[in-house]
Amino acid sequence: MTLDEKIEYSINLLRKSEEMALRMDPENGFYLAFSGGKDSQVLYHLAVQGGVKFKAHMNLTSVDPPEVIRFVKKNYPDVELIKPRMSIYEMAKKKGCLPTRLVRWCCEEFKEMSGAGKVTLIGIRKSESTNRKKRNEIETGDRKFSGTFDQWSEHQEKMVTCVGGKDKILVSPILYWTEKDVWDYLKRMHIPYCELYDKGYKRIGCIMCPMSNYKQNVRGMKDFPHVGKNWRKTIEWLIENKWKDKPLLQDPDMVLKWWISKKSFKEFYADEVMQQKLEFKD
Repeated sequence: MTLDEKIEYSINLLRKSEEMALRMDPENGFYLAFSGGKDSQVLYHLAVQGGVKFKAHMNLTSVDPPEVIRFVKKNYPDVELIKPRMSIYEMAKKKGCLPTRLVRWCCEEFKEMSGAGKVTLIGIRKSESTNRKKRNEIETGDRKFSGTFDQWSEHQEKMVTCVGGKDKILVSPILYWTEKDVWDYLKRMHIPYCELYDKGYKRIGCIMCPMSNYKQNVRGMKDFPHVGKNWRKTIEWLIENKWKDKPLLQDPDMVLKWWISKKSFKEFYADEVMQQKLEFKD
């Protein structure tokens, strides 16, 4: 499809599912999950362009880039900024572990809980990752239903009842868009975007996100040193209070180095031992 066809498709999906959103939240309509990133911007402006009723919300995590928060406050003052009930560092202490790619409790605690009992608009795209290729335009939060809007409509009465006030319905209007589509739309509509993109950032979510690669995390520590320092302090606390019986987790600098490496601990430790042997020989 051309970009114009994708825009039309996305807006039609929004308009078709608005009745469902208003049924679940007559006052606000859609719950739009906003991050300040380019994809959520497109989502926001498509909702405006489509004339559907929505309320945008941004869940803060305490490791949000300051540039992103300033950008949202200036350009999207109507977006509700939701502060976390505790910082991500305190949550790590409560959990007794750091968030990782495989144990990503941070998204569950700070992002995924919002929008319960509502129709939530999310800006995911199939081209972003292998996992997102499997996603569909209409889903329930627990993934018990995942398909097209037409498939949903066949069972709408049953599905909305099943969701009730606990789960949520996820709608992904830009699921079939590419990154180029996103940038072309923003440029065509003359929509300003966060300055971090011009500084080389590919994604502008949480600083030192478990899903970021090693290079991105090293840059995050350099550009936002307070975050690296806070994580090191958190690791020191975990060593003292939770990891006393774990002999390989007693060096905070080593743990931090492992955490941002994106390697399994077994692989990382083996590489470190090998490196030390090579250095000893030299």
